[in-house]
Amino acid sequence: MTDTALLGPWLRRFLLEHLVNERNLSRNTRLSYRDTLVLLIRFLTRKLHHSPEKLTVVDVSPDLVQAFLLDLEESRHCSIPTRNQRLAAIRSLARFIGMHSPEHIVWCGQMRCIPMKRSTRRLLPYLEKPEMEALLAAPDAQTAQGRRDRTLLWFLYNSGTRADEAAQLTIADLQLVHSGQSWVTVMGKGRKIRPCPLWPKTAAELHPLIAGRALTEHVFLNRRGQPLTRFGIHALVKRYVQRAATKMPSLATKRISPHTIRHYVPFLTMSCNRSLAHYFRPRHEASKDIVLTHSTSPAAEERDHSVSCIFDYQLVLPSAEGPSCKTYPSVCKATARSGTR
Repeated sequence: MTDTALLGPWLRRFLLEHLVNERNLSRNTRLSYRDTLVLLIRFLTRKLHHSPEKLTVVDVSPDLVQAFLLDLEESRHCSIPTRNQRLAAIRSLARFIGMHSPEHIVWCGQMRCIPMKRSTRRLLPYLEKPEMEALLAAPDAQTAQGRRDRTLLWFLYNSGTRADEAAQLTIADLQLVHSGQSWVTVMGKGRKIRPCPLWPKTAAELHPLIAGRALTEHVFLNRRGQPLTRFGIHALVKRYVQRAATKMPSLATKRISPHTIRHYVPFLTMSCNRSLAHYFRPRHEASKDIVLTHSTSPAAEERDHSVSCIFDYQLVLPSAEGPSCKTYPSVCKATARSGTR
């Protein structure tokens, strides 16, 4: 049997060469692809009664792949998006083999014809302002761990970072100043780097947490001095949601995760209908205008006051000849996109 017929050498080249050197995918993406192939190999060996080293490329037939995807949903209780993610990894492997082995082009086409499965998109959960305040007040500020947890919750609330982004944050990514605007630089999905301003309250919480530590250290550490993982951050948020639910029972009815906190500020700023241009500027930078829409409803007025308090911004009504969305199209587009993901 030739080397090109066996599946094993192709898996090695795909995982160790193609994904790393040619695609330069992130570590999390490579691990996801690897986990998919581990599950697939286990399924194939169980169905075909072959040892893994004897599996061939054509053993991975479209019918078996579809049976594997169905098994993910039924046996492992995976959601449809997870099922589609696994299929995407298998399609990528098939394309790689087809590009380097012409005799497998027909097989590659068959694999890539396996359709993605459509699913309904669940309603995005969100927090009301009293619920967010109850969650921030849940940690015990009398203990070192409680202060770390409170700082983490404030950071998630302020920056809207994902759990993995907060877990990977280093002290060098923070730019904390005692008088002026503090910033954090976050590397997100797709290796996109974005700066985010920090509120004075968040900066004040972070100062004692990082004092006297090396710039290369992670900001958020566990009790053993090791960096928190995204799973640890998820468990931390769940724990404080349960604690806060004793005082705010509505939290017990919601499925809260770090990603829910990520969407809190966009929900706060986009929750009311607005029809007229409304501008607000930082109190310390009166020359910079940022565009929001405007409504005269009581809910919108309460929301405006909240935004002003959160960002330390002063709301300013535009003059008759003031700037409009046509003057600042990029700002208007950024405002419209702020709550999409």
